Amino acid sequence: MAEATDQTVIGIDVGGTKIRGLAFDAGDPASIVAESRIDTPDGTDRLVEALLETVRRVQQAPGTPVGVGIAGLVGRDGRFLVGPHLPGVIDAPLRSILSEALDGPVAVVNDAAAAAWAEHQVGAGQGSDDLVMVTLGTGIGGGVIRDGRLFSGARGYAAEFGHMVIDPGGPQCPCGRRGCWERYASGFGLGRMARERALEGGVAAAVELAGGEPGDVRGEHVTASAAAGDDDALAVLGEFSGWLALGLANLVAILDPDRIVLGGGVISAHDLFVGPTQARLDLALMKAEHRPEVPIAPARLGPEAGAVGAGLFAAYAANPGPTSSP
Repeated sequence: MAEATDQTVIGIDVGGTKIRGLAFDAGDPASIVAESRIDTPDGTDRLVEALLETVRRVQQAPGTPVGVGIAGLVGRDGRFLVGPHLPGVIDAPLRSILSEALDGPVAVVNDAAAAAWAEHQVGAGQGSDDLVMVTLGTGIGGGVIRDGRLFSGARGYAAEFGHMVIDPGGPQCPCGRRGCWERYASGFGLGRMARERALEGGVAAAVELAGGEPGDVRGEHVTASAAAGDDDALAVLGEFSGWLALGLANLVAILDPDRIVLGGGVISAHDLFVGPTQARLDLALMKAEHRPEVPIAPARLGPEAGAVGAGLFAAYAANPGPTSSP
């Protein structure tokens, strides 16, 4: 562990099962001073208690900026409206509650937006003031940096990319609609496509890795088989790349970024699909032959991106630069 400094910040990533807290030097996020992991509870009161306990475990001095990254709709005022992994936590004013309990600045942001800020500041997005980050996990999250600032929309709910409908007749999404992008281009989507192939007698290598049950095939079985050169698995990844590129092309048409950063658990297999996705994206863009390429870069910070970004954003929000604001 590193020593605490005057620039120490606290970043907290709230997941569906675990809450991870990091204290680190804002000037060197790799210099972790302290860390904590505790189970994610149900209900607003217990969640607040868990967040305060996380701060107590890692805090080195009072007044340290605290940032919380959390999946779901987070308002510009730090009010958590609703999310996919926190039963019983609805319309919770987390920032105001934590600010009253802690002696220091607090920021609460969407977890994918926090990851985007981290990659912009110290990761694969360094040097870009206009980037889009897409996190590929069980679902799809996102964050947007515009003119060097985190873009959150009128209310704070921007960049829910996963629920962009790309096929109105597609599979049911937990959000209540059909054909959302995350049903195709997430880890879940990759597994779903592979299971469909498996039930038709395909992706035998992935089925074997899944214990012989077609219904148990997951995305990691597909990527492992593809890495070993299995043609069926590579074909599934090709389909996955096509759906991913389609959604990315829509985002480029709307936001015109100069870079796309892909993060999340699926990106561990980036060498298998980022190249094909880039090629498909280049073809899908309007008048692609006349415009500069929008490069796709794998994220660098891995599973720590959400906590690191939340901490960095809390420090930034407490003392924004002269030409930027959150």
